Amino acid sequence: MVLSSLDKTIQLQKNTANIRNICVLAHVDHGKTTLADCLISSNGIISSRLAGKLRYMDSREDEQIRGITMKSSAISLHYTNGSEEYLVNLIDSPGHVDFSSEVSTAVRICDGCIIVVDAVEGVCPQTQAVLRQAWLENIRPVLVINKIDRLIVELKFTPQEAYSHLKNILEQINALTGTLFTSKVLEERAERETESQVNPNAEQGEQVYDWSAGLEGTDDSHLYFSPDQGNVVFTSAIDGWGFGIEHFAKIYSQKIGIRKELLLKTLWGDYYINMKAKKIMKADQAKGKKPLFVQLILENIWSLYDAVLKKDKDKIDKIVTSLGLKIGAREARHSDPKVQINAICSQWLPISHAVLAMVCQKLPSPLDVTAERVERLMCAGSRAFDSLPPETQALKAAFMKCGSEDTAPVIIFVSKMFAVDAKALPQNKPRPLTQEEIAQRCERARQRHAEKLAAMQGQAPLEPTQDGRALEASPTGEEPEGDEHQGGSVAPKPVPQEETNQESFIAFARVFSGVARRGKKIFVLGPKYSPVEFLQRVPSGFSAPPDDLPPVPHMACCPLESLYLLMGRELEDLEEVPPGNVLGIGGLQDFVLKSATLCSLPSCPPFIPLNFEATPIVRVAVEPKHPSEMPQLVKGMKLLNQADPCVQILIQETGEHVLVTAGEVHLQRCLDDLKERFAKMEISVSEPIIPFRETITKPPKVDMVNEEIGRQQKVAVIHQTKEDQSKIPEGVQVDSDGLITMTTPNKLATLSVRAVPLPEEVTQLLEENSDLIRAMEQFTSSLNEGKNTRMFHQKMQEKIGEFKGKLEQHLTGRKWRNTVDQIWSFGPRKCGPNILVNKSEDSQNSVWTGLTSKASAEASRYRDLGNSVVSGFQLAALAGPMCEEPLMGVCFVLEKWDLSKLEEQGASEERHQEQSDLVKEGQEDADACSGRAEIQELQDGRSEPGERRAPQKGEAALADCYGPLSGQLIATMKEACRHALQVKPQRLMAAMYTCDIMATSDVLGRVYAVLSKREGRVLQEEMKEGTDMFIIRAVLPVAESFGFADEIRKRTSGLASPQLVFSHWEIIPSDPFWVPTTEEEYLHFGEKADSESQARKYMNAVRKRKGLHVEEKIVEHAEKQRTLSKNK
Repeated sequence: MVLSSLDKTIQLQKNTANIRNICVLAHVDHGKTTLADCLISSNGIISSRLAGKLRYMDSREDEQIRGITMKSSAISLHYTNGSEEYLVNLIDSPGHVDFSSEVSTAVRICDGCIIVVDAVEGVCPQTQAVLRQAWLENIRPVLVINKIDRLIVELKFTPQEAYSHLKNILEQINALTGTLFTSKVLEERAERETESQVNPNAEQGEQVYDWSAGLEGTDDSHLYFSPDQGNVVFTSAIDGWGFGIEHFAKIYSQKIGIRKELLLKTLWGDYYINMKAKKIMKADQAKGKKPLFVQLILENIWSLYDAVLKKDKDKIDKIVTSLGLKIGAREARHSDPKVQINAICSQWLPISHAVLAMVCQKLPSPLDVTAERVERLMCAGSRAFDSLPPETQALKAAFMKCGSEDTAPVIIFVSKMFAVDAKALPQNKPRPLTQEEIAQRCERARQRHAEKLAAMQGQAPLEPTQDGRALEASPTGEEPEGDEHQGGSVAPKPVPQEETNQESFIAFARVFSGVARRGKKIFVLGPKYSPVEFLQRVPSGFSAPPDDLPPVPHMACCPLESLYLLMGRELEDLEEVPPGNVLGIGGLQDFVLKSATLCSLPSCPPFIPLNFEATPIVRVAVEPKHPSEMPQLVKGMKLLNQADPCVQILIQETGEHVLVTAGEVHLQRCLDDLKERFAKMEISVSEPIIPFRETITKPPKVDMVNEEIGRQQKVAVIHQTKEDQSKIPEGVQVDSDGLITMTTPNKLATLSVRAVPLPEEVTQLLEENSDLIRAMEQFTSSLNEGKNTRMFHQKMQEKIGEFKGKLEQHLTGRKWRNTVDQIWSFGPRKCGPNILVNKSEDSQNSVWTGLTSKASAEASRYRDLGNSVVSGFQLAALAGPMCEEPLMGVCFVLEKWDLSKLEEQGASEERHQEQSDLVKEGQEDADACSGRAEIQELQDGRSEPGERRAPQKGEAALADCYGPLSGQLIATMKEACRHALQVKPQRLMAAMYTCDIMATSDVLGRVYAVLSKREGRVLQEEMKEGTDMFIIRAVLPVAESFGFADEIRKRTSGLASPQLVFSHWEIIPSDPFWVPTTEEEYLHFGEKADSESQARKYMNAVRKRKGLHVEEKIVEHAEKQRTLSKNK
């Protein structure tokens, strides 16, 4: 055991080569925090007996109650291996899917990770997710297969069965790694191919048939997990033991006399030992023999467990003496076999040594950071590293060197902000008093006592003198107190009462280059900061102090107030932190919201944003119980937003304060934090606000009783058509194929719009490429504003070309001919999954034109009015007609855009203006000259876009009656889009979760019952090999998911627990406006058809919440009205 001390840690921090920054990643309940406890106990921070029971890293009360980790927290451990001393910065992370954002914050500041897998459950959904996160961040993993004791005690496997089961788990994990690697190689190969197409000089003859060149030529052996490579450890954290095969290779090389190198290669795998010949053979030579791993390792562990569980005292003593261990009398006599196993195994195979030795040998130090990772971190957005300014590219060398010289630039990344109680800060902690301070306090207490006695003896006569004495005594009493406070000791009230309960924010960060010193001035770069913009504003070779620099957007300057060493629940003060270390930084709460890059040079780009696996989808509205406390709630929500990397805070149009979280458990934690820590007040929480989307579909071919439409005997047709006619107001023309024609209120412009459903693949493509569409939109808008914007770099152009190609590939057929080239805008918010296509002959405007060259005069002529039409489309896409929810997968086609009347009006206005000018000319003298000059200038300046000027004059003339024409166009376009939707079959789209449930065979029926009750749909079920566990994969509407996890646990007595992850949007097949129209439907659904459809139920719920009109009868069944309770 190594006892850690602050001085030792500070000394170790300076040796960057021996620092290891690692995080523990796994599925929920696979034993991350227990493993962390075992590693912490090796430093003497907690007792080894409490390891696994204390869960030291789970410092929150709700973490201890629920038994799951909810935040990532760091601790620094000291490990000695021979003469080498290492500093391991260990970060424990959550496994629950709701808190996967915390995993992202941990992974970013690490160089390696420990993947923990439960030996019974094997690879679970969250194991796949964390492995993918580690892969995306380019950090190296090692594997710990935990809970091996369950194979012995619960599943009662023989050593041979356990070996094949462990082999199976390893194969599954390696298959996952293989798929990640393959996709990466194929991506790189595709990039090379596009480059070779750009440069035709490259030799292309060889590449035609060589389709697997990328995969065959790339060495991937180091990526996979294998015990003989030393990157796999087998453990049982709760029993305190763990081993890598190196430990046993060392022992058996001495016992059997076979070389250690040979044993290392053969201890794992189908190798057998021939004891007579002292040779190791392959499987086919010796059939029926046990593999080395079973014979030499597993059988020994199984026999130890067997002896302890059967309480065979003689055998236990024999094992203990043969291993040369010493077991205390208390453990030997203990009735619980677990205590004996822990006592024996933790000495024989100490888990901390096995895991930390693997970490220090196999995981990289901060000096070994790859160039690929540095480039990825520095290229925010979709920029290529080569397109960054040369000053920025020069910083790559500082990253790679990780230097601690004074000249090295300081680069720190803050991955999250976390709140701690101000009392927990080192400067506010009580410290032991010195002898002098104790003597002073005794003296003061004696004085106060004497005064009290004097006051009691002669109150009336001594009143003035007592006052005087009190006044005299107070300064003498105060002085030492002030001195003490300066000295940093415990004064009775070191801070005012209000401040003691305050939350203090600390940044969870890592130094990538340079030395972070307390008080150093540093630049805080927000995620949208651009070093290019800074270098344009500031001349090269600037030497001004940070405060004198011109203001640059998304950049602030602040000092590093206090630096802390993170020790789990404790914080220690530091003066400076060398590069490669994880640290806490105080005093940044006013500068950093969630994450930021800190740098001493403004030419540093902000790091690429963290990629979160979970999408925040669960919304609730919160308000205070007492309205007067609203400001306090708003302040509390701001603090919560800063303290949680994934939560989102919104204020809706209705004025509601909305909390958006990743799931139910996350929501509960956020509400608890809001009540108890940040707002400290009673709050009332609404029912969850469930998001929906609106769309349209192709007209159905069969009706509700599966009869082909058009062949049945219609009954209520007249009734139905009357209803349909009443929907459409006058002034709106509707064609038989759904084309809507509307005119602006001043009758000068006419629009014809049609709504068409987009194919599913196109909607998906638009959703996936929303960032690319947003970048295109920003580029075109800055071009239109006349800003000097550099063209997109090559990689971006290729991405846009590829995106356009994919759209053309999916939008084929006569109906979609030339549609892609005519896309005018995406919506809502100019980057959503709906498109506006401009097929009018007057104006050929397109979203692609601004990207290739400046728009022609023809296009810019209509730009102002065109923007109004686009704004109308954006508004229509943001709130659909069914329940004001955003649209999805709808294409609006602008067939006709008639402005002929407007142009005529403009021409007549012009003639009228000229006549009035002539009249004025005859009447006025000197003043008229200047006036005429102005008019002449105006006519000269606007001679080219005559049509553009005419509408403006038209607008001026009609502004009194109907308002500006642009506003009329927006309103008309919005209404036209809404009516175009209403004449097509409308449908609601529900958000869907994928639900992974692990359950034993005896509770499968109950799981299915809960799923079907909540409109769930099972996609697949498979049995895990070697266990009686089933993995069920289903989809479940988010609207039905509240309370789902609790219900499943209750119904299955805790044997099944679901993982819910937001997956996709799915159309609810039923029509919310359906009424029976045929005889068969009347017979099947009854005259009232009052079995309410799912879609109608959801639609009415949303409309009620938003205060919209709901068509509901107050009395549902008049003939069934009866008293519900009778007076007996």
